[in-house]
Amino acid sequence: MILELKNVYKTYIQGNMEVPVLKDINLSVEEGEYVAIMGPSGSGKSTLMNIIGCLDKATSGEYYLDGENIVDYNDKELSYVRNKSIGFVFQTFNLMPRQSALDNVALPLQYAKVPKRQRKEMCLNALGRVGLEDRVNFKPTQLSGGQKQRVAIARAMVNQPKILLADEPTGALDSKSGLQVMQLFDQLHKEGVTIIMITHSDEIAKYANRIIKIVDGELLDGMYDGRRELQELSPEEAENAFYGEKQEVQNE
Repeated sequence: MILELKNVYKTYIQGNMEVPVLKDINLSVEEGEYVAIMGPSGSGKSTLMNIIGCLDKATSGEYYLDGENIVDYNDKELSYVRNKSIGFVFQTFNLMPRQSALDNVALPLQYAKVPKRQRKEMCLNALGRVGLEDRVNFKPTQLSGGQKQRVAIARAMVNQPKILLADEPTGALDSKSGLQVMQLFDQLHKEGVTIIMITHSDEIAKYANRIIKIVDGELLDGMYDGRRELQELSPEEAENAFYGEKQEVQNE
């Protein structure tokens, strides 16, 4: 088991009021799993992602990462965990606009104090892995949305983290680029990467092996295998389902 949350609660203080956001969350993820966490706006999925990603702390409960309880880690210790164990992919890419693709991918390695020569080799390998070996010197303004997200994925994976944590990874992309990103996630999962993806989209969630729904800060019991449903479709039907779902969103 690579990740376990046990009896996790998160409460925010607003003035004199306590606002419960997460309520008795129990979640286990095995190494190599591909999990989608779904929920509407205000459901608590972003707060849950922040706790899983060590960007926020639970009010109470336990958090085991690779067998070690990290719930009482201080900020410096959590920063180390984020750098070494968790790769982040955000909806808006979060790239440094004045830095090249290579330099953006190198950021986690700089924080980890990896020697410069070794950094370059690792970054080139990571960019090659996402099909951008010919874009290493391009800046984000010279890249398409899909290419920016692939740079972000290369950055997330360059440190070989235990978990890839993706927050609405296709939300800012057109249909074709979104499909390419999901196919890349498929490839990473087949290579053994553990993926936890936050999404509001039924069609995107079906790419995962397990779908977990969160409503009003609580995980629902109805966890099911989304990939089984997707695999019943032909490649053309799967592509049409993806494009159709994206088109509906764009037309809203």
